[in-house]
Amino acid sequence: MTDMLTLYGAPGSGAVAVEAALTLLGLPYRLVEGATWVEPQARERVAPVNAMRQLPTLVFPNGEVMTESAAILIDLADRHPGWRLAPTIDDPSRRQFLRWMVFVSSAIYSLHWIKPDVTRIGAEPTQRDAVVHAVHERIAFCWQHMDSQLTPGRYLLGDTLTVLDLYVNVVSRFGPWRPRFEQEAPKMAHVMAQVDSDPRLQPLWERRFAE
Repeated sequence: MTDMLTLYGAPGSGAVAVEAALTLLGLPYRLVEGATWVEPQARERVAPVNAMRQLPTLVFPNGEVMTESAAILIDLADRHPGWRLAPTIDDPSRRQFLRWMVFVSSAIYSLHWIKPDVTRIGAEPTQRDAVVHAVHERIAFCWQHMDSQLTPGRYLLGDTLTVLDLYVNVVSRFGPWRPRFEQEAPKMAHVMAQVDSDPRLQPLWERRFAE
């Protein structure tokens, strides 16, 4: 077990995108389960390696810690170029790959941090429903914007699956959920249907998004 990656994750979390990448790469890992947004015990389990108490957190065999889902996905893809899960530095699509990986992280995924505790942005607990609605509307707008900027092939950046496809597949399952995503981002939704049915990943999606 000492030469194995350790991933702190939970069903229905952003860590599932990392699980998908590890699955495609065939890398063994130990999974430490716990929904940190609802379970105090889960927050305490991850605290020794990530003071932010957030998922995903990936610990390498040498003890090095990596956080931030987009960074983890890019790093895994770049470390295993033979699998072509990210455009190489000299690939014309590399800039757009980096652009959209960071966009999903900063403009969309980060907004979900507000929802469990709206007092984080100075709102009153009684305002939670209105705040969550506003967050979902902003996310829907961001998906629409991204969709308008992309010309997908079989996958988001062409005919090769990348970790961007994995990332969008997972984050598009969060609020305002897939039906709204399909409405706002029909081109990307068509790609996600392909990723949903990928036989290498379908068992993972069914297991980790069972609800």
